[in-house]
Amino acid sequence: MSGAVALQTEQAFAGARSAPKVAPSANYAKMRKTAEDFEAFFLGQMLQPMFQSTEAAEPFGGGNAERMWRSMQVEELGKAFAKAGGVGLANSVLKEMLRLQEGK
Repeated sequence: MSGAVALQTEQAFAGARSAPKVAPSANYAKMRKTAEDFEAFFLGQMLQPMFQSTEAAEPFGGGNAERMWRSMQVEELGKAFAKAGGVGLANSVLKEMLRLQEGK
């Protein structure tokens, strides 16, 4: 994605997600991805207890494979929630990362 397209895309979503307004750069894109990955991980961890209390119906559910699949499902749900806008944690983390990078 070119710099101009990235800037237009970020500005289009800036109002809806209240993302910080900075010029796009490779470093900014990496920081944005890191912040979104952190939010996805956080959401997955918050969803984990909800799915631990549910059991699959017999005869197809249960066992080690069920537990392994369930953890992957929760991880992907966290990623999907974060990609759809999340709960705003990524924006807060990104703002803090930018502030720390500037040395303020």
